[in-house]
Amino acid sequence: MEEGERLVELPGSLRLPAVGARRLGTVDARAEVRVTALLRRPTRERPLRSIDELAALPRSAREHLTRAEFAARHGADADDLHRIREFAHARGLRLSGHHRAGRTVQLSGTGGDVARAFGTTLYRYVTPRGSYRGREGPLLVPESLRDVLVGVFGLDDRPQAFPRVRPRPTRAAGAPAYTPPQVAAAYGFPTAGNGAGQCIGLIELGGGYSADDLTTYFAGLGLAVPPVTAVGVDGAANAPTGSPTGPDGEVLLDLEVAGSVANGARLAVYFAPNTDQGYLDALTEAIHDETNRPNVLSTSWGGPEETWTAQARSAFESAFEDAAALGVTVLAAAGDSGATDGSASGALEVDFPASAPGALGCGGTTLVLSGDAIQSETTWNELARGEGATGGGVSEYFPLPSFQSGASVPAAPNGFVGRGVPDVAADADPATGYSVRVDGQDVVLGGTSAVAPLWAALIAVLNQLLGAPLGFVSPELYADSGDFHDITTGNNDGYSAGPGWDPCTGLGTPNGTALLAALRAAPGPGS
Repeated sequence: MEEGERLVELPGSLRLPAVGARRLGTVDARAEVRVTALLRRPTRERPLRSIDELAALPRSAREHLTRAEFAARHGADADDLHRIREFAHARGLRLSGHHRAGRTVQLSGTGGDVARAFGTTLYRYVTPRGSYRGREGPLLVPESLRDVLVGVFGLDDRPQAFPRVRPRPTRAAGAPAYTPPQVAAAYGFPTAGNGAGQCIGLIELGGGYSADDLTTYFAGLGLAVPPVTAVGVDGAANAPTGSPTGPDGEVLLDLEVAGSVANGARLAVYFAPNTDQGYLDALTEAIHDETNRPNVLSTSWGGPEETWTAQARSAFESAFEDAAALGVTVLAAAGDSGATDGSASGALEVDFPASAPGALGCGGTTLVLSGDAIQSETTWNELARGEGATGGGVSEYFPLPSFQSGASVPAAPNGFVGRGVPDVAADADPATGYSVRVDGQDVVLGGTSAVAPLWAALIAVLNQLLGAPLGFVSPELYADSGDFHDITTGNNDGYSAGPGWDPCTGLGTPNGTALLAALRAAPGPGS
């Protein structure tokens, strides 16, 4: 880095204050701040294929790399790492760690030094959700690093995402609730597999679980407690709050749904701070985890697309491209606030990261069973009662992916030809919700938070029975759309369900046995 080098704007880094935020003053310049810098993909050898490029290939041509192969081919370039070290040294920052495969570098220093290094000022803000450290405007970087750095996260530590879990409403207290295996049976999940040999990763941005809850819950179902590993990211850890309707409900719902349906799988839970930096670092850790090696990844935390920076949306999609290359299937809840996703403006919005083309977006239904069979199923929407509804709609940032070209996705509200959300669905209405155990209490929970781990469990079972990970499976699901229960009634207060794909329940709810047969008919990815 040359002294006095011209600074240029880092594309996509523009940050605005949170809605309703009031600035209190500048941050103590001596306070310690750690940021995550995301580096560009290397240009050596064969470039990593984009999601659309993968979608154009038959399954048999989609090579799945080992994590070691990925790091060697697509990890951060040594020269780029050296240039970041020089940049940090010149500005009084420490390089406190790096993840070569994920192309991330952790830089630490005082708040004053970090802010000056990226041409910004750090302020304290207060909002109805609490206080946070933040910034306004774009970040600035030396011109020689403009093409090397593609994102810088952590200067702003506002809570970024919401859990997509809903408690059962009081009015439904006497209604029947279902165990996850009951729902799986209704959806025809293959009974020949239990996910043995697979690992399901779960991303959690708060809360925790206790061994006692898991022991009691699985014993009640007559099942063994699956192996569970807690992985701490950025100083976070398994930390139960004692509130069943808080983040603990999200954590236990994920664990108990995934673990009871794919009872032979291992579960790895990645705990991270609820910031864009923490979320990205958790995804990076999970996708490239050489120890636990998850081949299915479920996340039920999200927020309206407009509340994320462009660099965050791009960084997450880049991480999902990594996952696809490694044979990891990523599932994301599509939101619980209907077609607006709870946006402050009340405009139609889709939930991110479910709107990223590399993720399988999971919407919600109201499911009524008669014994083990589906009696009725419609789009989940209880907004008129002041409750929740499935998210769904059209992205205003991600263009229509090729695998949705035949899905008749409407234009976004701003006219953009965008990615449709969700891709798939399952029971999410807490009034027809899932019996789980949280913080010593037996409760009924729902939300699209339940749908992502349910689908994750199905993918784990399919991986086991197919003998290889499915990885990026969206093109096959759209090609085999007849292997779904098509939900054609209901709406989410913005879009209506109808035959085929729709912006409420996507392709529909699964017919697991039919999906297995369709996937067996096509050769799988090479490895």
